[in-house]
Amino acid sequence: MTAGWTTKRWLAVTAAAALSLLLALMLFGSWVLARSTTINTRLVDHSTPALIAAVRLESALVNQETGIRGYGVTGQDSFLAPYREGLEQQRKAVGELRTATGGDRATERDLAEVIRRADRWQARIARPVVAADDPKAAAAERAVEGKALFDSVRSATSVQQSRLAADRAGDRADLLEARNLRNWSFGAIALTILALTASVFVGLRRGVTDHLARLSGHVRTVAGGDFGHPVAGTGPADLRLLAVDVESMRARLADELAHRDVARAGLAAQAEELRRSNAELEQFAYVASHDLQEPLRKVASFCQLLERRYAKNLDERAGQYIAFAVDGATRMQSLISDLLDFSRVGRLATEHQRVDLDDKFERILSSLSLAVEESDAVITHDPLPTLSGEPSQLGMLFQNLLTNAMKFRAPDRSPVIHLGCRPVENGWEFALTDNGIGIDEEFADRVFVVFQRLHTREQYAGNGIGLALCKKIVEYHGGTITVDPAHTPGTRIVFTLQKAPPRALLPHPLDADRGATREVMA
Repeated sequence: MTAGWTTKRWLAVTAAAALSLLLALMLFGSWVLARSTTINTRLVDHSTPALIAAVRLESALVNQETGIRGYGVTGQDSFLAPYREGLEQQRKAVGELRTATGGDRATERDLAEVIRRADRWQARIARPVVAADDPKAAAAERAVEGKALFDSVRSATSVQQSRLAADRAGDRADLLEARNLRNWSFGAIALTILALTASVFVGLRRGVTDHLARLSGHVRTVAGGDFGHPVAGTGPADLRLLAVDVESMRARLADELAHRDVARAGLAAQAEELRRSNAELEQFAYVASHDLQEPLRKVASFCQLLERRYAKNLDERAGQYIAFAVDGATRMQSLISDLLDFSRVGRLATEHQRVDLDDKFERILSSLSLAVEESDAVITHDPLPTLSGEPSQLGMLFQNLLTNAMKFRAPDRSPVIHLGCRPVENGWEFALTDNGIGIDEEFADRVFVVFQRLHTREQYAGNGIGLALCKKIVEYHGGTITVDPAHTPGTRIVFTLQKAPPRALLPHPLDADRGATREVMA
């Protein structure tokens, strides 16, 4: 019946039972304490004060009888003082008794009987003797009757005191019994609470903690590398469900790891194939830089030789054809050279070094001094940082950007070029600004595509690969490059470089299923 109970339900039922038991114990303890308090109050406020008041009442009546008897024997008024004091004491004692009885009928009947007999004695004996002209004669005349009447008063007070003493003794016995019951009850309550607390701890340990410990042991075994170890659950339903979920996760992880091993083996084969392909590309680069350019040089050289040697035999059109052939061969050599430079970025990677960009920029300016002088350019820069990168590629980046800025200058003004720099998160942001002809917003992305030209070859020389090469260098160093279309007049190219650019890596094994690979070649 309880096999399907969850930990929450077990705890709720256990807590409800414990609270019910504690409530019952609290009610019982309250009843015992209230009973003890009631008996103690009755003893302190009623039984004992009533007995004391009864004794005082008897003493007051005795004082009255003594005073009347002395006055009757001597006839002196000084003997009436005890009588008068006794009357006052009687009045107070009766008031205390009536207060202390608390409505008890038996005690009130005894008090009424004592007062009735005392009043009879006072009416028959005391007041006549006090009022008589000859107190001695009046006392002698009433001596026998007075003794009998006062003996009846004494008898009534004895009965009263006996009843009050018995009541007080009963209250004391009840109080002792109530105290014993209270002590035993509170002791039992304390033991019950301790036993309940111990039961809760034992129940939690056996019902929850032990099962969690076993489940944790299974999980630690799996986490230690034994992915084939089954995870079994015991205990409450929710812990068993948790074990089922963990077991499902373990099985899935085991499948994923098996798939990962297969993918790793496949990627290792791919990496080997890529290394072989890179080697072939290196061989192709060698052929392109030597064997493919050699025929082009021969074509250009022999065309020029043909023009010089047979110039007299060639008309103007033939000279143009020869010039076209030489120009085509020369441009093909330039394209091949630029393509080789473009393909080497990120593929022929060397160890990153600390590059002082200030020094690198000044060296590039020095190498471009002739172009700077011819264009009458003014080139300035902010203080540049030192960061990690490939020195030759960073130099190529600055050279292409400066060459473009001077090449695409406005015809009516000298180039003014400035390289700004500011730190950003994880790197630096650079901005090369010029006052040239500018780039329209619609071409802001197109200029970074290989062989994309915005002008004819007659207007501006080049192969349309410079900014594409800059973009590849910046991205290889972990940055981005864009054209700021809001800048006018001229062009503002913004690019970022990281302090520690990431190295090119082979594909990661766990990326196989997602089709993600990292750059391993150009």
